[in-house]
Amino acid sequence: QVQLVESGGGLVQAGGSLRLSCATSASIFRITTMGWYQQAPGKQRELVADITSGGTTSYADSVKGRFTISRDNAKNTVYLQMNSLKPEDTAVYYCNARNALRAWWGQGTQVTVSS
Repeated sequence: QVQLVESGGGLVQAGGSLRLSCATSASIFRITTMGWYQQAPGKQRELVADITSGGTTSYADSVKGRFTISRDNAKNTVYLQMNSLKPEDTAVYYCNARNALRAWWGQGTQVTVSS
């Protein structure tokens, strides 16, 4: 069974916006931190943003002021609002969730920003 389901990726022109969503399965319980990672071809997977169960957020320097991560604890869903997109943001974006025992990954969703 798929435990993390992502949506919202696609093709957008530079300066545009996208909103990514990731819903986690009820079988994953007591989630502490949820986040988004990006991976471009030939590069390592890197943290974009994450958020704790208490609402504390962190962002990569490259996206500060442009991206916003949020979380709906009742729905076990995390969002990434991406504004002022740049071609450099083009990558596969992966949802991540973890609890005290382990971490889970989504299948990834492609974000492509054209100039």
